[in-house]
Amino acid sequence: MSKKDNSENEKSGLTRRQFMNATALAGLAGTGLGAGFIPVAQAKGKHSKIEVAPGELDEYYGFWSGGQSGEVRIVGLPSMRELMRIPVFNIDSATGWGITNESKEVLAGGGGPYPNGDLHHPHMSMTDGRYDGKYLFVNDKANTRVARIRCDVMKTDKIISVPNVQAIHGLRVQKVPHTKYVFCNAEFRIPQPNDGRDLNDASKYRTMFNAIDAEKMEVAWQVLVDGNLDNTDADYKGKYACSTCYNSEDATDLPGMMRNERDWAVVFNIPLIEAAVKAGKFTTLGDSKVPIIDGRHGSKYTMYIPVPKSPHGLNTTSDGKYFIANGKLSPTVTIIEIDKIDDWFAGKLKDERDVVVGEPELGLGPLHTAYDGRGNAYTTLFIDSQIVKWNIEDAIKAYKGDKVNYIRQKLDVMYQPGHNHTTMGETRDADGKWLVSLSKFSKDRFLPVGPLHPENDQLIDISGETMKLVHDGPAFAEPHDCMLVHRSKIKTMKIWKRDDPLFASTVVRAKKHGIVLEKDNKVIRKGNKVYVYMTSTAPTYGMDHFTVKKGNEVTVTVTNLDQIEDVTHGFTMSNHGVVMEISPHETSSVTFVADKPGVHWFYCQWFCHALHMEMRGRMLVEA
Repeated sequence: MSKKDNSENEKSGLTRRQFMNATALAGLAGTGLGAGFIPVAQAKGKHSKIEVAPGELDEYYGFWSGGQSGEVRIVGLPSMRELMRIPVFNIDSATGWGITNESKEVLAGGGGPYPNGDLHHPHMSMTDGRYDGKYLFVNDKANTRVARIRCDVMKTDKIISVPNVQAIHGLRVQKVPHTKYVFCNAEFRIPQPNDGRDLNDASKYRTMFNAIDAEKMEVAWQVLVDGNLDNTDADYKGKYACSTCYNSEDATDLPGMMRNERDWAVVFNIPLIEAAVKAGKFTTLGDSKVPIIDGRHGSKYTMYIPVPKSPHGLNTTSDGKYFIANGKLSPTVTIIEIDKIDDWFAGKLKDERDVVVGEPELGLGPLHTAYDGRGNAYTTLFIDSQIVKWNIEDAIKAYKGDKVNYIRQKLDVMYQPGHNHTTMGETRDADGKWLVSLSKFSKDRFLPVGPLHPENDQLIDISGETMKLVHDGPAFAEPHDCMLVHRSKIKTMKIWKRDDPLFASTVVRAKKHGIVLEKDNKVIRKGNKVYVYMTSTAPTYGMDHFTVKKGNEVTVTVTNLDQIEDVTHGFTMSNHGVVMEISPHETSSVTFVADKPGVHWFYCQWFCHALHMEMRGRMLVEA
């Protein structure tokens, strides 16, 4: 919008925000959305300390999904400083992820190789409903994968492909008694089996809810459902998971998917499903041996709760009392009382809607809800470009007919917020200090950088009675989701342990060649294959050159002997597309073909010493 356009709108009483909302509403004409304007409250009151001065540490770790970049980013709160990136489904030129043998071994578990990933939902393992700092789990919507990140080293250690389904989207962990399962939804319906039959018969399309064994990183079981699946969350009993469905119509086109005024939230009874699997009451599909339970309408393993309209986010309150389904194409969210779900499965309730205890109207486009541990909820309004703070118990009273105002405040964000998260807010330990809004549009907030704009991560102080926006930060594609955990929950290693399983296969290969990785600098030749083993200690490699023949397959293995935690080394081979990072006491390896005769220099790409530039050597390739 030009300055002229803006000034004319202001003269006519139309603000930039109202213009954007009007444009968004025009795009949703015919969906039945509508809500009255509620004035935006001004932030007041006592708030948390914002500044993190030099030498001070952040109080929280934030784990940001990288969306279509395929990575996870670690951010400190409240400084909002990016601390590190964890490559997962992407190729990373800094660390050699996707290039080294160790990373290729992890990626192979996901059925790749794929050159991309669409990483959406990072969630940490729990014990008794509290973060335990052991693992972070993430999904790849693009290639139907789930990955696990070890929090002690902040490295991806397992990736699996989920069979029989397509597009893993919503993902959450079992919270109680511990994270036995990672629950994840397959969003897109496909023919079962998807082998070329029934291509144009959408009535034959199906999708499934999936439970992954968190330790083994294997699919434990799947549940066939009606409709599709979007987001999910688990209870604090270890008994139920609940997922939203925005396409109960089973449509394949946009108008069809918006037809029903109510879709549903599906509840999965975990103990009943486990018992059925143990008793052998399941089927399998194709070559997969994963047990499949029929959870379609009428199944004793599932419950379908009608909720309006095209619901998106599904969030469990931090006190464990409620599931909240966010309406997306309705101005409402639906409050589901979890104890009443017990009554429904026990046959004490006849109508699934009997478990609904509130349906507050919040504004246009509610997507996700977070909690402060004080009875308040914070919901993103995508169309209104706002965060709305509301009180859960007051909303329940209003549903019963009491005249009570459950909305506490609405705060403008810039613009179109998707996920939001509060500090510790998806656990029993929600502390109500900070909220992050992941805003999709950043119009006019940052310096222009061309047609592709950054997104906008906004930090909001929620420690007082009113919300206060304290930080805008640009972010590259695409921080779809994040989670915020207190630093006391994370215990990282300073240097690698020599028996770490992430490079165990490399250690086994070295032993077969009679190599002691911690001291040997040798070249082993096996026909056309050449294995180069060397150590590194700043500022030198254990050998300054090695010789191979043109066409040899060369595997270079480097072990970093430095004991100071900052002294990371690298190995880059000129003109061969070869790079890897080797942190203190780590062993890394890379395999390539020496297809160019001549002298080729290798060097350390991680600045490690005053003589860092001199840390290099030669590969001599004979014609």
